[in-house]
Amino acid sequence: MRTSAFFFIFPLQLFLLAAMCFGDQGSAEVRPPAILPQSFAGWKLTEAPQTSSDPALADPVNASLLREYGFTKFEGATYVRTDGRKLTIKAARFQDASGAYGAFTLYKSPQMLNEKIGDQGYSLNERILFYRGNVLVDALFQRLSAMSAAELRDLANGLPRPPGTTGNLPGLPAYLPKNGYAKNTAKYIVGPIGLGKNEAPLPPDYVDFGKGAEVVLGDYTISNNPATLMLISYPTPQIAAEQLEKIDAAQRSHQLRGAISARRSGPILVLAGGRISPSDAKALISSVNYEADVTWNENTYSTRRDNAANLIVGVIVLAAIVCGLSLVAGLAFGGFRVAVKRLLPGKIFDRPEQTEIIALHLSEPRYPRRDSP
Repeated sequence: MRTSAFFFIFPLQLFLLAAMCFGDQGSAEVRPPAILPQSFAGWKLTEAPQTSSDPALADPVNASLLREYGFTKFEGATYVRTDGRKLTIKAARFQDASGAYGAFTLYKSPQMLNEKIGDQGYSLNERILFYRGNVLVDALFQRLSAMSAAELRDLANGLPRPPGTTGNLPGLPAYLPKNGYAKNTAKYIVGPIGLGKNEAPLPPDYVDFGKGAEVVLGDYTISNNPATLMLISYPTPQIAAEQLEKIDAAQRSHQLRGAISARRSGPILVLAGGRISPSDAKALISSVNYEADVTWNENTYSTRRDNAANLIVGVIVLAAIVCGLSLVAGLAFGGFRVAVKRLLPGKIFDRPEQTEIIALHLSEPRYPRRDSP
């Protein structure tokens, strides 16, 4: 009985010990890598980068807005070349690429020129703004050269990439119509602070960001009249329908300033405002149509703990260890018993008093029962 308990408890203890070891390794905190490199494309750091988790160091005016976009870290550094030129870089990391893209739309202006740097980039004189994954970079050259854009491409390629689906960009800006669009005016907004900083047809109270809303604004020129198109995306069409009813009720009670044309296409609300005719507004919002696309947007991390392959390998190794130890223990116990029986026959194992059993002798002949006198 003691031997059976040993073979049951020992593998269980071994399994618990291995689980604790794998759990400790998986739960170890993984620190994100540094944003800016020591050198790139001939540029070298003059001193260690300035780092902070406070968005006020990156932008004191828009600190709360950066936090709304999911700001996590700021790094600022100055680079120099052998010819004495200087380059000042500010880099901000966000929780995902959507936050970096939203902050990118915050800082870009219609006067900027398109640049093929990172995922998307723009330039204005000596300033170049671009984002790559979940990192937004604002670079200011002391003096531009013909290779400045190529040098920043080298920097963008070396930036750390976000894990899993956190590198996916939002799909809502793709629904902005092209006809009449004023370039570089799209703004991606994820909270009431960002919406309050922009002139939108609808105030934040009627958007309800608490229900997972996303907003894209774009300026248009229709029949030589300015207009603003507002797209609001909700997780489900049902939520969008409820919000549209509230907006219609607010318009009927004259709670909204200015005329707004609104319609729903799937989970997207399309609104148009500005100095355009009702027919032009209707045509503008009718050009936005939702196309259903099944996607998997759950955040899947690739850490050691969350990797299924590591778990399978750990289970296989643990099973091999348990089987090996059970085999060794079985051979050791059986070999010891055989050796003792040969050296001391009948002394320790299989003694006569241990091998005797009570026999019923059911196969013996039965005798007739005799009545007692």
